[in-house]
Amino acid sequence: MGILNITPDSFSDGGVFIDVDKAIQRALDMSQQGAAIIDIGGESTRPGASAVSVQEELDRVLPVIEAIVPEISIPVSIDTSKAEVMRAAIGAGAGLINDVNALQAGGALKAASESGAAVCLMHMRGEPRTMQENPEYTNVVAEISEFLHARIDAAINAGIPREKIVIDPGFGFGKTLEHNLELLRELRQLQDLRVPVLAGLSRKSMIGMALGLPVEKRLQASVALALIAVQNGAKIVRVHDVAETVEAIRMWEAVYPDSTGQIRVNN
Repeated sequence: MGILNITPDSFSDGGVFIDVDKAIQRALDMSQQGAAIIDIGGESTRPGASAVSVQEELDRVLPVIEAIVPEISIPVSIDTSKAEVMRAAIGAGAGLINDVNALQAGGALKAASESGAAVCLMHMRGEPRTMQENPEYTNVVAEISEFLHARIDAAINAGIPREKIVIDPGFGFGKTLEHNLELLRELRQLQDLRVPVLAGLSRKSMIGMALGLPVEKRLQASVALALIAVQNGAKIVRVHDVAETVEAIRMWEAVYPDSTGQIRVNN
């Protein structure tokens, strides 16, 4: 899953693709590099980020979705927690709703169900503005698994088929470095929930904490984390650096062609 942030304040690429033409070209480039999904977001969810209005978010994402859907053969995902944005994005051709709030906002579950789209349900402790203020868990893997199990049930009860549900443990969303590392080590436990697992580790602050690297120097570590996630059962990895990650995973697949942890990418 290639990341396309159409925001001025995302932690890694804020402001880079706020121009519609640049965003469209970026989506086309990632598709050519081997992305299997393009994930488009119009509101940053980094710690401390400012909220944006529904209209502002729509103004950012809809022109790009409408432009790229006819041009690429892979699905487009909308990264949002707002029901209004979900409906509009699906109407414009998006096929997946990627919600950091796991469809808990008002109207989100209904909008997702009525859209017929696939959904990705993410775990987050708190909300983006405050999520990193001393997060605590007794058992981080068990608590995340319990939360995601409940959200899967809520989605199914709302009419979303299990085969259209993906889960994301939410690396970096209300978790310390130690929580993130333990979660990655034990990622296979989430397979007990019987839906595909998405892992988003690209350029995140856990790399800076572990290695002392600024955002612009986290490429190699991001690729390593994506590969570890795939080895530990992730079926989708959400990344900024598509070409490099695709090459690493293809090489791993060449060595282990029968592995059950592999992710399929376009040739």
